[in-house]
Amino acid sequence: MRLTGGTDCRLFSLGSRFVAEPQVEVRRSKRRRQTVSAYRDGDKIVVLLPARMTRAEEKRWVADMLSRLQRSETRRRSPARESDEALIERCRELSARYLDGRAEPSGVRWVPPMRTRWASCTPSEATIRVSRRLRDVPGWVLDYVLVHELAHLLVPGHGPDFWKWVRRYPKTERAIGFLEGLSAAAQLGIGMDGDTEPQDAAAD
Repeated sequence: MRLTGGTDCRLFSLGSRFVAEPQVEVRRSKRRRQTVSAYRDGDKIVVLLPARMTRAEEKRWVADMLSRLQRSETRRRSPARESDEALIERCRELSARYLDGRAEPSGVRWVPPMRTRWASCTPSEATIRVSRRLRDVPGWVLDYVLVHELAHLLVPGHGPDFWKWVRRYPKTERAIGFLEGLSAAAQLGIGMDGDTEPQDAAAD
């Protein structure tokens, strides 16, 4: 498609080893002479290229910029990915910040990949289990999963009261979209129970 300002734009996907295939939007600009740049826009990666670049050069540069962006995001991954102890410490921080410190898990641990869930919570035991599939996601995505499970220690179901707590985390919508894309692209069929927010909760 043609964008304003003499910019060409097209969409395609490039595979990655473990995470979802990122949707890549390439924008070519006649005003751009030599510089190439890339940034993440929600669940999409935008790569800016000079209009004169060949398709072969485009493919090479897109792969290079995706690699650079991935390395940059890796450096921003949550320290909670390192151990169960770091994971429960992160839960305490998130509970204090978003849940008034009321969610107090007795145990939080990494577990082997689950077939249908990213994480699970047993409110009666105040325990949380997190799939190792999430070790490599951005920190803000892992934080959402932890807040979601911590909220179950306060409200077991997925009604409006539950979502009032979860929605205190500002990147809830974005994280849900990321996880849905990750599951779909990798054909995992994984979700988090109740990730579709009730209409009455959304209207609060």
